[in-house]
Parts: sequence; C-alpha cells; structure tokens
Amino acid sequence: MSVSSRPLNGLPHKSPYQRLSQRMLDISGDRGVLKDVIREGAGELVTPDASVLVKYSGYLEHMDKPFDSNCFRKTPRLMKLGEDITLWGMELGLLSMRRGELARFLFKPTYAYGTLGCPPLIPPNTTVLFEIELLDFLDSAESDKFCALSAEQQSQFPLQKVLKVAATEREFGNYLFRQNRFYDAKVRYKRALLLLHRRTAPPEEQHLVETAKLLVFLNLSFTYLKLERPTMALRYGEQALIIDRKNAKALFRCGQACLLMTEYQKARDFLVRAQREQPYNHDINNELKKLASYYRDYMDKEREMCHRMFAPGDNGSTVGEN
Repeated sequence: MSVSSRPLNGLPHKSPYQRLSQRMLDISGDRGVLKDVIREGAGELVTPDASVLVKYSGYLEHMDKPFDSNCFRKTPRLMKLGEDITLWGMELGLLSMRRGELARFLFKPTYAYGTLGCPPLIPPNTTVLFEIELLDFLDSAESDKFCALSAEQQSQFPLQKVLKVAATEREFGNYLFRQNRFYDAKVRYKRALLLLHRRTAPPEEQHLVETAKLLVFLNLSFTYLKLERPTMALRYGEQALIIDRKNAKALFRCGQACLLMTEYQKARDFLVRAQREQPYNHDINNELKKLASYYRDYMDKEREMCHRMFAPGDNGSTVGEN
C-alpha cells in the first residue's frame, strides 16, 4: 500500500464486519459469536434440545444477497437443536433468544464453516453474518422424557408439570396440522389426551384439566374431519360439548361431521345451536347454507327415485305389478 492510500492515522481500514462487531455482545466468551438485538423477544430463553421455528438469512461480507435463507418458505420447518441445526454458532445464538426476538449474529470460522469453508459458496476461514427471527420453540426433550415414564411415575409430578407437557404435545400437533400432516398431528393430540386422562386432580384444580382436555378434543375433532373420518370427528366434538355444551367450535365441528355423514337433521341441530352462540360467524352461516343446498339436492333425488318406482310402465301398469 502506498503512503498516499493509507488512512491519515496510519491504521488500516476496518471492514464492515469489523466495525459492526465493535457494538455487538459477546455471547460465546471468546468473541467467536457476537450478537446485536434488532427486536426484543419475550418469555423464557430457548431451552437445550428444544425444537425451534425460525426464519434466517446468512450473508457473506461485501455481498447483499444471502447465500442461505429459509425466508422464502411460507411455513418454516421445525428444527431440533443438536440434530437439524448444524452451525455451532447458530445453536449458541438461538440459546440466547426469546420468542419473537429478531437478532443479528456474527459467527467466526470456528463457529461457522471452519478452516475449509463450504465450497463453492463459503471460502475458507470466513466470518459470516446471520439474521435470525425466533418465531417459536417447543421443549420437545422435556415432553419426550415425561411421556416415556409410566403412569405411576407421572403421578409423582405436580399437576402444573402435566399440564405443561400436555400443552407442548398439543402445540406440536398444531404445528404438524399447519403442515397438513394430519395423521402425525393426531398422534401428538392423543398423547396429550392420554396424559390428561391419566391425571386425577383435586376438585379445586379439576377445571384446569377440563380446560386442557377441551382444547385437545376440539383439535382432534378438526383433525378427524381433515382425515375424512366424520364419525370420530363427531365423537370428539361431543366429548368437548360434555365439558362446554355451548362451545361454538364444538357445535360447528359436530355439525360438519353430521353433514359429511348425510345426517342432515342432526347437522342442522348442531349448526343452529352454533349459530345461536355466534350469530355473525361467517363459517357457521356458510355451513348452514351448504346444508340447505345439500338437503335440497337430497330431497330432489328422493322424489326422483319415488317417481321412478311408482311411475306407470309402458303397458300402463306400475313398476312391480305382475
């Protein structure tokens, strides 16, 4: 470098990442993973062995477009720490985050792609920047360990523990449902229900168990509708109504199930009750219109069948006469 091209203070220019690193928090203890919070999150920190739902984009210095990103996905994939997260720096970064948080990280080569890089995209010994948004996380390790215990062992834990694990199983089911993995969602919901059925609570806490069961019954009813098994959907919808007889969602699911089974009068009874609870619910009102249309078609076919059965034949006699 010529004298004229040097900075006036005689020191070399700092790169963008070097300047950025000066105002970032060291979370690894050796400045190998640096963090800058863009938007604060809320709640607990991500737990080890959790499954996380994140949006991320990875950048190389002096490049505007990311070399890796999942932001184009409509629904990001649920990833488990220690299995699906391959960058050590990203795992450490996620363990420092809370739900809803958006943060920027710098990963030194040791915490990213190492001395070899990842040809042809990542050169050797490269520091990378990642922007990560933590949408949600589920403590799957805790849930899996608890579900593996016997009923007797589970009964030794406080009720709040059981409710927490059941809620985690239901959240897993909700995620799988949104991925259209209805069979897998059903398995998670049933695991939650089994935990709640096993548990006996004192009278003053029984309402907590019933409230948790209600949510699972509603989820199972909807899932069985998606699996085109209306009999089971009706069964779980009616279980929900035992807990809350005016629950509009349960009444709606039962009405949908009866409609699929062509039990039109029962479908109407359920849907009218649902409409009574939520008169302006668009879905309920549309289902009633669909029921009316199906019932008209059904009655038209019945009349046509009767007409064919009793219409005069070519010889003037009715069908079936000798």
